[in-house]
Amino acid sequence: QVQLVESGGGLVQAGGSLRLSCAVSRSTFSINDAAWYRQAPGKQRDLVASISSGGSTNYADSVKGRFTISRDNAKNSVYLQMNSLEPEDTAVYLCNAKVRWDYGNRWAWGQGTQVTVSL
Repeated sequence: QVQLVESGGGLVQAGGSLRLSCAVSRSTFSINDAAWYRQAPGKQRDLVASISSGGSTNYADSVKGRFTISRDNAKNSVYLQMNSLEPEDTAVYLCNAKVRWDYGNRWAWGQGTQVTVSL
């Protein structure tokens, strides 16, 4: 079974930083393309950042210059470094990744991690 495990959310004051992590559930699986999404209460799920298997990145305009997506293939993990956080960044952050597992490739979602930014 393919599972993504997220960690790193929490409560932080405006201007602070958090680092989110997303790891695949088994060491024999690997992450190809991946992305972070976020969803605030009553709003749609939005793409925050993406990274390809080759390391190319893409960001939503609202987070450019503040957030950085990265990957560590040796650890089968993807990260989202969030700096200069604003109250508008408050949301559940979800990892979405194409995982290579025993039976080929499949897309999977993490369970989500809450990020709350206070004034």
